[in-house]
Amino acid sequence: MSDEKFASVWDAIEDTPEEAENMKLRSGLMMALKSYIIRNDLSQLKAAKLFGVTQPRISDLMRGKINLFSLDALVNMAATAGMHVEIRVRETA
Repeated sequence: MSDEKFASVWDAIEDTPEEAENMKLRSGLMMALKSYIIRNDLSQLKAAKLFGVTQPRISDLMRGKINLFSLDALVNMAATAGMHVEIRVRETA
């Protein structure tokens, strides 16, 4: 067992720093979309219509199937719902 420390679970399980960063962004967007659906008490069907996707796609989102979603798709869903997506870029220490 290693004593190696990681900043996030994605840093620990992904093969490259690039993949880890992509997963961090995707997971953040998925959590925000799921929160939006719950907060607005939307059924999966209503959420699907709002986001311009199918109900099974919303089911995948709600169940956290991150590998089924690209960053582009998640940004588009958020924008379609009137959400503002912002990315902050900074150098690592």
